[in-house]
Amino acid sequence: MLNYARDSFFPIKKKLSTNDISILISENIIKKKISNIFYIQDLSSVQNIRDNSIIFANDYLSSLTSKTTNFLLITDKTKIFDNGMYKNIILVKDLSKVYNLTLNTIFQHEDEINKKLKYEIVNDSCIYDTAIIDKSSHIGINCVIGRGVKIGKNCIIKNNVIVKNSILGNNVVISDNSTIGSTGFGFDINNMGSQNLSPQLGIVVIKDNVHIGSNCTIDRAKIDQTIIGKNCMFDNLIHIGHNVIIGDNVCIAAQTGISGSVMIGDNVIIGGQVGIAGHIKIGNNVKIAAKSGVTKNIPSNMTIAGFPAVEINEWKKSIIKIKKWK
Repeated sequence: MLNYARDSFFPIKKKLSTNDISILISENIIKKKISNIFYIQDLSSVQNIRDNSIIFANDYLSSLTSKTTNFLLITDKTKIFDNGMYKNIILVKDLSKVYNLTLNTIFQHEDEINKKLKYEIVNDSCIYDTAIIDKSSHIGINCVIGRGVKIGKNCIIKNNVIVKNSILGNNVVISDNSTIGSTGFGFDINNMGSQNLSPQLGIVVIKDNVHIGSNCTIDRAKIDQTIIGKNCMFDNLIHIGHNVIIGDNVCIAAQTGISGSVMIGDNVIIGGQVGIAGHIKIGNNVKIAAKSGVTKNIPSNMTIAGFPAVEINEWKKSIIKIKKWK
């Protein structure tokens, strides 16, 4: 994953120590162990731990290293609290509620009203003062380039495009009316409403030589990065959910929807109107026929079709049976 400073996109609006957080969420605490006091400077996922950060987890940490000296782990799993591995840990009743309260208190993000942001109008486009755009790149009319955004060399951002919470490589083309880096679709199903969205504090990374069609949406990650690999070609009207990781040389046709936390390998071809369920893995060199519904992991080098999507020869046999039955 690309190393970046989170506060370029989501500044800390209130410094809280481990003790301050204990006080903030006291009504939700079952028990706690705080071995050292430090100020929270960042947010980490279970897979990518940063120093002096806060982690919300319902599973054991996978990247714990000796260099990671300070982090506060908040969990709703008694077995994680009781295993004794972690120096600073809080066991809570409702992890989702604590996540929202804590991060909305610490970080400034775009789902809150912030009238202090500074920007300039260039070619009828709104460009925030901390955005970095290479002089060889072109920004069209009525665009918004958000705080902290980095746009590499020879990029073309066409008209009415929004790019925020994102880092773009070189030679990226984003066609009219697309939105990159907006809020992911994350919330507690038992506590819905516009004021209860889970803070999405990750970014989008688009690597070199990517073409994105018109009216596409790519949501930023919840904590880490939504990643689009090199040399990808996306048609119009495509949605890519938060935390998705797409490899190199991937081609996606129109009206395809990819749910959150999907991992797609290299050299994959996805037909039009395909739906891909969340949290699954698709291997390298996979081909997915149009209008397929992918509901499970797909190994490399397969061609699949249908709903639920199966190996294409199986799908053809099922079609023949249906025709005979009719």
